[in-house]
Amino acid sequence: MERSREIIVIGGGHAGCEAALAAATLGVNTLLITTDITKLGVMSCNPSIGGIGKGQIVREIDALGGFTGQCTDQTTLQFRMLNRSKGAAMHSPRAQCDRDLFSLNWRAKLEATPNLSIIQDTIEELLLDTHHGKVQCVGVRSKLRGELPAQRVILTAGTFLNGLIHVGMYHTPGGRIDESAVPRLTDQLVAHGIRSARFKTGTSPRIDLRTINLDVCRIQAGDEEGGCFSYSTTSPTPLPQRPCYITETNPRTHEILRSNLDRSPLFQHIIQGRGPRYCPSVEDKIHIFADKPSHPIFLEPENSEGNTIYINGFSTSLPYDVQEAGLHSIQGLEEAHIIRPGYAIEYDYFDPLQLEHTLASKVIPQLYIAGQLNGTTGYEEAAAQGLLAGINAAHALMGKAPIILRRSEAYIGVMIDDLVTKGVDEPYRMFTSRAEHRLSLRQDNADERLYSLAQAIGLRSATALESTREKYEKVTLFSTHLSQSSLTPESINAYLTAQNSTPLPQAIKAHKLLLRPEVKLDALLSHLPTLIPNDFTLSSEIIHSTETRIKYASYIEKEEQESEQTLKIDTIHIPDTLDYSTIESISIEGRQKLRQHRPKTLGEAKHIPGIKPSDLKAILIAMRSFVPRETKE
Repeated sequence: MERSREIIVIGGGHAGCEAALAAATLGVNTLLITTDITKLGVMSCNPSIGGIGKGQIVREIDALGGFTGQCTDQTTLQFRMLNRSKGAAMHSPRAQCDRDLFSLNWRAKLEATPNLSIIQDTIEELLLDTHHGKVQCVGVRSKLRGELPAQRVILTAGTFLNGLIHVGMYHTPGGRIDESAVPRLTDQLVAHGIRSARFKTGTSPRIDLRTINLDVCRIQAGDEEGGCFSYSTTSPTPLPQRPCYITETNPRTHEILRSNLDRSPLFQHIIQGRGPRYCPSVEDKIHIFADKPSHPIFLEPENSEGNTIYINGFSTSLPYDVQEAGLHSIQGLEEAHIIRPGYAIEYDYFDPLQLEHTLASKVIPQLYIAGQLNGTTGYEEAAAQGLLAGINAAHALMGKAPIILRRSEAYIGVMIDDLVTKGVDEPYRMFTSRAEHRLSLRQDNADERLYSLAQAIGLRSATALESTREKYEKVTLFSTHLSQSSLTPESINAYLTAQNSTPLPQAIKAHKLLLRPEVKLDALLSHLPTLIPNDFTLSSEIIHSTETRIKYASYIEKEEQESEQTLKIDTIHIPDTLDYSTIESISIEGRQKLRQHRPKTLGEAKHIPGIKPSDLKAILIAMRSFVPRETKE
């Protein structure tokens, strides 16, 4: 028997890496167990981090002291800020990464972390002991080492529990392609009262860049000015930047795929697990959107120098020959050489309703569960859960208070609250629409809103925390200065006319003028440099934060008032005859689930998985103009 560890983390994916790093950094003796030490933090699917809702999560991970944001910045091949045409609350960072280097950087980070050991082994079961009549987790039993005692265990096994891979009619156990599944652990947990079910996910083929006709594809370049995820990143990525390319499917592609659905494990109901709604397979897309003549295909580089290209938009479990024929029907891919085919994978997940907000199990004390095992999909969602599980397991041993993020504090708080109070009936993906406080939960201010919590946790360095404090102290001072500075018509009307903005008839405070959407603070300062206080250094970050704070202040106040009202509406009755299909402002997912569940009150509707705060508002508005069916007749 090896010596006892304080915390054992099972699984070296995004959740496991963040969990192990957090626990060890907090000073707790931690052991990370993974089936393949060369796959730590591996990107099993698309080689990117971030996106709508997800980018905000990564910024929050960084603000709390996690490593995902830094690792992304060190391996970025292309950075884009999505939704730039919308308001700042919708801006979402996304980066293409060098997939191999991303994993190598995670490994280097973990191996250099004090209090952390890593072993390559497979866990066969948990060590469970009865204490005061209740079963609790006291360690693990591995295939090669036998019993490994621990005071806390964090389970982050991703898609490995009873994982089953499908390529056409070929099916093989596996947690990832060519990696063994873990067959017995689910049965043990189910026998002790943990509820389990099956989900499905999938990935796309990888093809050789040299066999693509890029001349007929559209270039999708990154932002010229670049960007980063970590608040501590001070220099641009060291890697050469690479573009993505866009092509699209066509009616011939759809005909090839459609004529082979009899060989699809999905359409032949061999795959029983439900897949992610917002990342459907290509065969699902041509079925659900049968009227669409084409679907976009994004060609994304997987590394800085190699030739492997990930085909975003072509996730599939069809047989290899059908995948090849379908790809060869797409413009630019007529000669594409498939390096690795796409595949689907079914796996076990556990009911997150049986978790505390700390991600500790309600059923088996001293066990924490994080990541895809809780029914989520995506690297970012998994990493955030791992970070919180690692912190809370360490805090439990240190006698410190648990860290529970509120919905008003972070997207991570929204996600965990959704999971443990609503549960899941399909793989959970974060979207900005899930957050009722999304105007204040922006990607640019995660360091500010989580500053006090980061101080209490202790993962962020003192230097990073001091930098954050100084930054927002300057933002506050500059905001105050702008609220006290007057602008005269003579000084500003030429600028306003150039911006197609109404000239001023009289003097106005600078912060009032910034409420106009067309007025930008950096342009205003260029026109009137005297607005900058003496001996005051303004970075682009401070200018952006100041402007966003001023422009959003009244909207955030209104959002808070609406949230308070929403808390009071749980008992409002919903008419039985309300036709959800006619309420177009409710999301398609929301309409489907409301018709299925037929909630009697708004409180019941709120607890349906997938129902967003915006859906509840839409129901309220519809009810105001609702006329019962009998009255209409």
